[in-house]
Amino acid sequence: MARIKGVDIPNDKQVGTSLTYIYGIGKNIAKKILNDVKIDEQIRVKDLTDDQLDKIRDEISKYTVEGDLRRDVNMNIKTKMEINCYQGTRHKRGLPVRGQSTRSNARTRKGKGKTVANKKKA
Repeated sequence: MARIKGVDIPNDKQVGTSLTYIYGIGKNIAKKILNDVKIDEQIRVKDLTDDQLDKIRDEISKYTVEGDLRRDVNMNIKTKMEINCYQGTRHKRGLPVRGQSTRSNARTRKGKGKTVANKKKA
């Protein structure tokens, strides 16, 4: 397995798909990276030479990925919570941040449903 930015990328997949295992790199950025270093995205990772892997590593170092990106995102969330903006208060309460409905859905953010007494209709 090739290791890039502290992440083991799978050997048996195509390079373009394997790069998306790195936090902060999606399909479009992976395609752009491979175009910049002139590597075909159909090649499997196990078929890459060490020179090609080094070129990919150098190109990825130009982007904010993995730990740095996670830290930036968490700092942005903490800042919003400190200044008490709308999104910050939603983060504090554990509710959906981006305007989703919470009346009947939002179980991912709110957790398991709580039974409320005397809600039965006669």
